[in-house]
This record gives sequence, C-alpha cells and structure tokens, in this order.
Amino acid sequence: MTVLQDVKKAIEIEAAAVKALAENVGPEFEEAIKLIQNCTGKVIVTGVGKSGHVGKKIAASLASTGTPAFFVHSTEGVHGDLGMIEEKDVVIMISNSGETAEVLNLLPSLSVIKPKKIAITKNADSSMAKACDVALTYKYETEADHLGLAPTTSSTLALVIGDALAVGLCKAQGFTKENFHLYHPGGSLGKQLSR
Repeated sequence: MTVLQDVKKAIEIEAAAVKALAENVGPEFEEAIKLIQNCTGKVIVTGVGKSGHVGKKIAASLASTGTPAFFVHSTEGVHGDLGMIEEKDVVIMISNSGETAEVLNLLPSLSVIKPKKIAITKNADSSMAKACDVALTYKYETEADHLGLAPTTSSTLALVIGDALAVGLCKAQGFTKENFHLYHPGGSLGKQLSR
C-alpha cells in the first residue's frame, strides 16, 4: 500500500464512523441539550490525553457560540480545580473507554457537588457512563492507524459529538450572527461579520 492509499484509508475509516454516528443519533442528544439549556451556571468539559485535547476544543466551541464553558484537566481537577465546579453547572466527561482512572477520580467529589453530568464514551456500560445523567455513546470498528491503537477515529467521534451539541444549542437558543460577532470580533471571521 502506498502512502497516499494509507492516507485515503484513514480518512475513509473515520468518515464511515461519523456516518454511522449520524445514523444512530437518539433522544439522549436532546436530553443533553436540555440539561445544558436549563443550566444556570456554566459547562465544564473534562478529560485527559487526546480526550482532553478534544475537550478543550468542545469547551471553546460552546463558549464561542454563547454557552459559558471552559476546560478542566481531570488530573488538575483532583488537585484543587474541582473548586471551579458548582451544583448549578453541567460537567461533560470524555473518556473513550469510560474507565479512565483520572476521569473516574472526579466522581466522588462530583457526587457531593452535584452538578449534572454528561458522558461522551464508546462504552454505555462503563463506570463513567453509569455515573452520568446522560451518556452520549458512539461505536466504531477500528482506529484509523495501521495498528488500530492511536486515538484517531475515537477522538474524531468525540469531537463530532461536541460540535453537534454546540450546533444544537445554538439553534435551540436562537443564537444569531450578531451574537456570534459579539463573542468573535477578531480575525477574518470577525471582519466578515462586521460588514
């Protein structure tokens, strides 16, 4: 197989997984959006590793589309950053397996703080999914790398779910171009919106 064939195959693997996700969207997405809509606080996204990087992007997308949100690294959470979380908040927890120790370590404190919790994971039967109010799950056949190990397909699916939440919230809350410009006045996008 040539390098170009490898690249094409990786893209096709991820595209097929995203298509399958779209075909299996259920009422749990509406539940998650309602939890965030009814939130009187903010949205905190947490994870580690590639899930953490995806979580940062999800938090940034939510914030830029009118939902107050930020990222807390799960390890930093158990070292004091849980103080950023209140009962009126919603916490989005990301773990492909749903059994990531650093993410699960947040649960005892979160059970006392009592924010609403949304899981993003492949494993509906995982400890994390069961501890959350809503679980947004996905399935995939393989990661896109030649070993089937590197977080590629899984991280793409988590990112797509985060984008879908942000887009669904935008529409549900009547978010306008003017609102978007308020939060994004800079760059070429801000310039385009200011016209």
